[in-house]
Amino acid sequence: DVQLQASGGGLVQTGGSLRLSCTASGFTFDDYAITWFRQAPGKEREGVSFSSSDGRTFYGDSVKGRFTISSDNAKNTVYLQMNSLNPEDTAVYYCAAEVPLRVASKMWDTPLAYDYWGQGTQVTVSS
Repeated sequence: DVQLQASGGGLVQTGGSLRLSCTASGFTFDDYAITWFRQAPGKEREGVSFSSSDGRTFYGDSVKGRFTISSDNAKNTVYLQMNSLNPEDTAVYYCAAEVPLRVASKMWDTPLAYDYWGQGTQVTVSS
């Protein structure tokens, strides 16, 4: 049974940092692509960052230079280090997984490309 568990969210002030974790179970982690999405109230789900076992890495334009995705295969965990946070980063953050061949590079930020989702973790950035 494939499961993803996102954690690490919280309340932080503008300019602060958080590190989110996405821990996977039920599948061979390093054979998959993992993507972080976020969804703010009233907005569509937005792709934040993608990391794939085939070496591809992508970032959304709004987070480039501030967020970094990394992985620890021994722990079956992908991290999202978020620096220089601002109120526009406030959202529920989700991690999603899919077989890399099923995620074309131009589709990395499309939620429908993913079959497996974690439950989400809230990030709130105060001004």
